[in-house]
Amino acid sequence: MRLGDLEKQVLQYLWDRKSADAKQVHSDLSRARGGSLNTIQSTLDRLYKKGLLSREKQGHAFQYSPAVERYELVGQLIQDVTREFVDDENGLVAAFTSISSELSESQLEQLEQLIESQKVKRQQGDRE
Repeated sequence: MRLGDLEKQVLQYLWDRKSADAKQVHSDLSRARGGSLNTIQSTLDRLYKKGLLSREKQGHAFQYSPAVERYELVGQLIQDVTREFVDDENGLVAAFTSISSELSESQLEQLEQLIESQKVKRQQGDRE
């Protein structure tokens, strides 16, 4: 999945604010970057069609909210990139290892806890 700059900005905006309609998004984002309401509406619709936003009709407008958490999207993007550039099954681990040198000690400890948690979940799933 590819995301343009405006799509990323809109997602960031909605993760921070939880929900908004096109006019609200346009009003806030246009201060910094300009652009038309139609462009924002098209961007919201593209993100909805990609499954990244949910929407609910309220009056004459849609109210948009994130359909995925920030970390879920980041994980999906990492997998997509590694699939494109890495040929073997250990590629994701190798790529992740190369960026882990930039993590702080507390981030590494948190990562270690998350990995252990995933191992436990897998073992429980295997027993069922």
